[in-house]
Amino acid sequence: MTDRVTDTFVSTSSRVSAGIPAIFMRVFSRDLTLAIRSTGQWLNPVLFFLIVVTLFPLGIGPGPDTLARIAPGVLWVSALLSMMLSLDALFSNDFRDGTLEQMALSGHPLSVVVVGKVLAHWTTSGLPLVLLSPLLGLLMQLPAVAFPVLLLSLLMGTLSLSFIGAIGAALIVSVNQGGVLLSLLVLPLTVPVLVFGSGAVSSASMGLETSAQLSMLMAIVFLTVSLAPLAIAGALRVGVAAGR
Repeated sequence: MTDRVTDTFVSTSSRVSAGIPAIFMRVFSRDLTLAIRSTGQWLNPVLFFLIVVTLFPLGIGPGPDTLARIAPGVLWVSALLSMMLSLDALFSNDFRDGTLEQMALSGHPLSVVVVGKVLAHWTTSGLPLVLLSPLLGLLMQLPAVAFPVLLLSLLMGTLSLSFIGAIGAALIVSVNQGGVLLSLLVLPLTVPVLVFGSGAVSSASMGLETSAQLSMLMAIVFLTVSLAPLAIAGALRVGVAAGR
């Protein structure tokens, strides 16, 4: 299945005149198909998110006040660590089989290709966590009034985390077994997202205003979506050149 999808991209990549939306949709649908076919790529983050959050009530106890107080931080840290599981394979598989080099040499804007790949990663790794978060919020005794903020903040936060993590994945694309290095590169960059995301949920659970934290998350989303593809594309070109 991987070879078939790769051949489809390579055979059509010579048509440099293809529009940017067509290039984006081709890459997005290809990576989404591969991710769905590879069960572990989308299932592992979901299972990790579910297991980690479930362990806290078992270890701390069922006290609703305690669980509600730590719920925002637990949900956000668990979501962040869950997304890290699938970042290593974002570009490495295509780098090993030569598809990434074909993409870089196709004549298409590599930043558009990057956006398609990152959004496919977020669809299979980040979006399921967002959809699962209300159920785990109930488990953590999170007040119902905080659920809309939890969903909105995780929606923006996981999207930002995908683009931030993709920068690290692109930097180590030519490094074998670079999972630990990827964590060291990415985790410090995710601190602002974690602080504002968990802070927004905490404020909502206490009935406080959340517009400041959500505005900062929105600003981070705009910055990462607009600037990160350029950085990722540059890192991938260096990695492809180093791997020849």
